[in-house]
Amino acid sequence: MSAQTVHPGEQSLSKLLATLTATLHPSTYVFAVFTDESTLPPFSEVEMLFREAKAEGVTVITTQEYAESHGFEYAFPCRKITLDVTSSLDAVGFIAVVATRLAAAGMGVNPISGFYHDHCFVPVGREQDALKVIAELAEEKKQEAQV
Repeated sequence: MSAQTVHPGEQSLSKLLATLTATLHPSTYVFAVFTDESTLPPFSEVEMLFREAKAEGVTVITTQEYAESHGFEYAFPCRKITLDVTSSLDAVGFIAVVATRLAAAGMGVNPISGFYHDHCFVPVGREQDALKVIAELAEEKKQEAQV
């Protein structure tokens, strides 16, 4: 069996934005860094692992509950919003448009791209604002597509 390149997902920015819906996940997440990889949480407790380029360690996104119950230092308590369109990994501008709209509403966002979906981690307490901004963006682009 030979390896092959796959390109799932939508690449059209206008289609992505016009069909955009979002799902808010119930947990509160946090970012932590581990310099000793032998102390990383089990994969079942991790939303994301990312090895920093320098010897700074491994960034981990996990639930606040898990971090606190295990005594981890953490930053940025946040909520995860999944963008429920299947975007291509090489779609141009999709996350930039969403992040720019959220920034215009005065909130920081940490976007993460998975193979099929993009996810936005937004500050705790701003998740409903973020959902509203995303819904308004989608409605605006849907109206533009009908013109």
